[in-house]
Amino acid sequence: MDELIKELECRKEKAKLMGGEEKIAIQHSLGRYTARERIDKLVDPGTFMEFGILNHSEVPGLEEKSACDGIICGIGKVDGRPVVIEAMDKTVLAGTEGAVHIRKSKAMHEYAVKRGFPIFSLGEGGGLRMPDGMGSDGISDKLMPMHMLLHGRKVPLISSIMGDSFGGPTWCAVSSDFVVQVKGTCMAVAGPRMLEIATGEKITEEELGGWKVHAEITGQVDAFADNDDHCLKIMKEFFSYMPSNASEEPPFKATGDDPYRRVDEVVKIVPTQRNMAYDMKQLIKALVDNGIFFEIKPFFGNALIAGLARLNGRVVGIIANQPMFYGGAAGPDECDKATEFICLCDSYNIPIVFLHDIPGFRIGSYAEQRRMPTKIMVWNQALAWSTVPKISVVVRKSIGAAYSNMCGPGMGADFVVAWPAAEINFTGPEVGINVVYGRQLAKATNPSEERKKLLQLWDFDSSPYKAAAKHLIDDVIDPRDTRKFLCQTLEYACMKNGSLSQRLLANWPTGY
Repeated sequence: MDELIKELECRKEKAKLMGGEEKIAIQHSLGRYTARERIDKLVDPGTFMEFGILNHSEVPGLEEKSACDGIICGIGKVDGRPVVIEAMDKTVLAGTEGAVHIRKSKAMHEYAVKRGFPIFSLGEGGGLRMPDGMGSDGISDKLMPMHMLLHGRKVPLISSIMGDSFGGPTWCAVSSDFVVQVKGTCMAVAGPRMLEIATGEKITEEELGGWKVHAEITGQVDAFADNDDHCLKIMKEFFSYMPSNASEEPPFKATGDDPYRRVDEVVKIVPTQRNMAYDMKQLIKALVDNGIFFEIKPFFGNALIAGLARLNGRVVGIIANQPMFYGGAAGPDECDKATEFICLCDSYNIPIVFLHDIPGFRIGSYAEQRRMPTKIMVWNQALAWSTVPKISVVVRKSIGAAYSNMCGPGMGADFVVAWPAAEINFTGPEVGINVVYGRQLAKATNPSEERKKLLQLWDFDSSPYKAAAKHLIDDVIDPRDTRKFLCQTLEYACMKNGSLSQRLLANWPTGY
């Protein structure tokens, strides 16, 4: 038995070296950790249990070159909570996926769903391995993973791109609830080398799938990190807002911030002049616990802000317009961003707060060519099907169809209120009087004076008091009491029947 135990120990120690010391040194020279080092830095000390350490490729001749078949999987704890972890290792056959690699990943995913454990995927690798995927037999059992396609947001799936990633790591990332990309890496379907051979296109990895591409153009990545340490920190921060599985509420955390705290500064943050820009993030930070706001997709769809925070210790999602960009008017990217975030919140029992300051949608040939009507309606559909508590505050203006998309009356909100200076109407006053009273203005002896009179009338019609008088909105509130109002109404809205969503959006796509 002593000899057998010694042999076992030798096999496991050899496996821990993965691709060998030389390749580990190369990984370190790039400023990156190995897969095992990443796991050690992610989990609570001493909690990781690895499964499949004795795995290797089933292709004859690769047994000695394919430790763990290039992926490390197991169970551990992150901040005291059990999770399943998978980490692809670039030192083993460039982090490519063989049959055993795929089989192990599937088994761990299925176990995570079975026991209600969140999944952390630390991605880096070259996609499906050759020769494993070659031939009709090689490819026939290695198509898109059904366990991922049918995941249905049962447990949070939190992914990272920590090195150049093609194929499998990319599929996992774009199917995740949240993904972080380390700057200097590439995420794409296939790498530049294969692209040049297949299509003749010559392109750098940065141009193909670098962080700025995904931050500003594709929106496929939610956050960006400077290095591996920063990446793991962001993943853990997002995790702190998530329930372990869809049958739980997000974790409550006492913050020590008074729920009845009056926010006097908001009257200085938000100008009453409707066309004057201000930073909506300042208002959000003034309202939420301790000013802590975790923004998602900060560089994509800039006219709309989405992110997570706490109000009186309770996790909330926040969707707000950003007047610093396009006056807060939403375009195609903003629609996609809002839809995806609503699906996330509804799937994981996170109530949503809407802060309106939107003059409408950005229209024109560019928007129409990008299917703007469809995107507006898909956002509305997500909102209509969502069943988490929703609270809506019209801060300064909410105009036209956008009033609906920001969860105005009749869109399923628990409460809709407005600030006293809010403007609610079919269109803005200047546009409105030009359309409705154009002929009257043209015939007026003093058009300037006539315009002033009409604008005053339009302002009256747009004020929140008319809607409040007919109980079309629930109240007009003092801006300084907004935090108190949100904390109080959330407590009631999240009582027994409102705490868990019906999860009608759980099977919607993870990207738009």
